[in-house]
Amino acid sequence: MKKHLLGIALGSLLFTAGSAVAADYKIDKEGQHAFVNFRIQHLGYSWLYGSFNDFDGTFRFDDKNPAADNVNVTINTNSVNTNHAERDKHLRSADFLNVTKFPQATFTSTEVKKAGEKLDITGNLTLNGVTKPVTLQATLIGQGDDPWGGKRAGFEATGKIHLKDFNITTDLGPASQDVELIISVEGVQQKS
Repeated sequence: MKKHLLGIALGSLLFTAGSAVAADYKIDKEGQHAFVNFRIQHLGYSWLYGSFNDFDGTFRFDDKNPAADNVNVTINTNSVNTNHAERDKHLRSADFLNVTKFPQATFTSTEVKKAGEKLDITGNLTLNGVTKPVTLQATLIGQGDDPWGGKRAGFEATGKIHLKDFNITTDLGPASQDVELIISVEGVQQKS
């Protein structure tokens, strides 16, 4: 009898663990537990940091089958913020993001692969009217229950884009050709 009960308990545990592995998440925009940040060198002397304050998205995470994972994010480019009003106004202009003509940037994953402890997330980034493949390296920060009866998963991802690839041709000098991305997202699991 004890073996039978142990078998049922173990089977139940495995079923529960397996069903919690693959899930769809919505980025926690309302709780402000997500950030799309970037940095670029300023004249080769320091780093200039900024962020996009208004974005939304979803991701699917399956720890056992990364090939089934996907990411979809939409960024409102007008929300760029470098903590300097005049610079932000210039970044919104046709010299850079051209937010009047291209009010949104999007990222849609095309492939997710395990790379050691990280995930390589390759996808199409559309920015300034140009779509190019970009690869982000993501690390799972954690996953599990939250205090409100839901489940969450959080990741940090890094990557790099070359400005001229996205038709941003304003010359900022040789040290300022690439933008580094630092993205931190926490997703709330969606009920199926």
